[in-house]
Amino acid sequence: MINEQSIQLNSDGTPKKIVIVGGGTAGWMTANLLAHHWRNSEICLIESKEIGIIGVGEGSTPHLKFFFDAIGLPDSEWMPHCNATYKTGITFDKWSTIEGYESYFHPFAAQTDDLFTLPLFYKNIQARMQGYDINANPDDYFLETYLARNNLAPIPNECFPFGVAYGYHFDSALLGQFLAKNAQKLGVKRIFGKVTDAQVNTLGNISSVTLIQDNDSEERLKEAMTFQGDFFIDCSGFSSLLLQQTLKVNYHSFKDNLVNNAAVVLPSDMSDNVPAETRATALTNGWAWQIPLRNRFGNGYVYSDNYINSNQAEIELRSHLGLLESDVEARHLTMKVGRVEKHWHKNCLAVGLSQGFIEPLEATAIALSFNTISQFIQCFQEGKGTNQYEKPFNADINEKFDGIRDYIVCHYKTNQRNDTNYWRDNSANPHLSENLTRILYLWKNSQDFEGDMNKYHLWGSYKPKSWACLLAGYGVFPKQLNNRRVDYSAHHQEVADVKDFIRRCGMNFKKHHELLLP
Repeated sequence: MINEQSIQLNSDGTPKKIVIVGGGTAGWMTANLLAHHWRNSEICLIESKEIGIIGVGEGSTPHLKFFFDAIGLPDSEWMPHCNATYKTGITFDKWSTIEGYESYFHPFAAQTDDLFTLPLFYKNIQARMQGYDINANPDDYFLETYLARNNLAPIPNECFPFGVAYGYHFDSALLGQFLAKNAQKLGVKRIFGKVTDAQVNTLGNISSVTLIQDNDSEERLKEAMTFQGDFFIDCSGFSSLLLQQTLKVNYHSFKDNLVNNAAVVLPSDMSDNVPAETRATALTNGWAWQIPLRNRFGNGYVYSDNYINSNQAEIELRSHLGLLESDVEARHLTMKVGRVEKHWHKNCLAVGLSQGFIEPLEATAIALSFNTISQFIQCFQEGKGTNQYEKPFNADINEKFDGIRDYIVCHYKTNQRNDTNYWRDNSANPHLSENLTRILYLWKNSQDFEGDMNKYHLWGSYKPKSWACLLAGYGVFPKQLNNRRVDYSAHHQEVADVKDFIRRCGMNFKKHHELLLP
């Protein structure tokens, strides 16, 4: 047990001194949550000014709102400081070449889905799988799709009695700065310096870290210093200085499942209207994101260097954006896709890139960080300051990582392109988990996709609706239509009624730009 290994605890079972190594979004999210929940702990965050923040613009799932709700900050207090906008979901463009399915929108959840529109979507999917010429494109069935298409913000009028989930787009550097200031207000001590080493005691716990002064540090460190702590949070990025390098926790690569390992990023000018959606457009050897901030677009091309080199990728991204003649500087990034085997080991927890990374196709990084911190706080408290729940905690976080991996893999495995080796090889990739293999089998063979997903506990990190939107959105249906004579008038009327219901619901939402006014 941890408290049997010389870990000093407060009377409420929380660690007396917590040292967070690394800032950025992951480090400062961790600092804010710990400071909010563990008010008796002394929390110190060490960050280096020499280490930059990845990204020119970033998107989130609704988990970022969960985070701000958890620390009691409304949208109005942080969004303007981070050039943030609202996000209702993601448009996937050119991932399929099937007529009528060249593009689809993947929405976040709204209460109107389960109550009014989702049952008809599932019904029509099953009819389409049987070969009937039925409308099963997800774009016609969900409120958040309507909001995105009409550039409406996902905040309803007070008289609208149904909840709508939403995420955000934001400047990751500005978000880190905002969270740092907020954490310091909560009593977190900020130290500028570069951690170079960590010391382990005879019981196998980390006892202290050594740091040297940044060249432009605000706090002048005359020589290398050591910081002792009772519990350590590793937010040191891909290097994973504490968990992997010091405690030797193994790393499990996803490179056989997900081939993308690099990205090139650059900004572009904002259009007249700020969209409330992310765009993910398939290119020749990967995909490009477009993320709308208040002042600009953040763009990037995620690719595999086995198929295209960095110079070719940059040229293709510039061509895609119409910036071939622009002198805007691009940045090139490498990605390490996978996860650690243990996220919590002894007196150390890894959060963010140090625990793992899944390529940014579904913007899951913040969600995984939030889940990791929140569940750790709960497990540590329930275990009364011991590592009693370390094993089930690690199993649960690994399941979340693997579930997201499977869902991302499905985007590539079921792509409906055939124009380059990249897309053909991804479609033929045999490295699928048992879980994903069973889901794809159900899609083709089940008479009740949602019911069987729940029956066999297959949906993992994503609910059946998300899997159905992805596969139906790509047009993964039998090519041969049923030749039976069918009167489709009732079907057309049902779809028309749903579309009219969604349109009338949409009357309760304001234009996106109206909610972004300072």
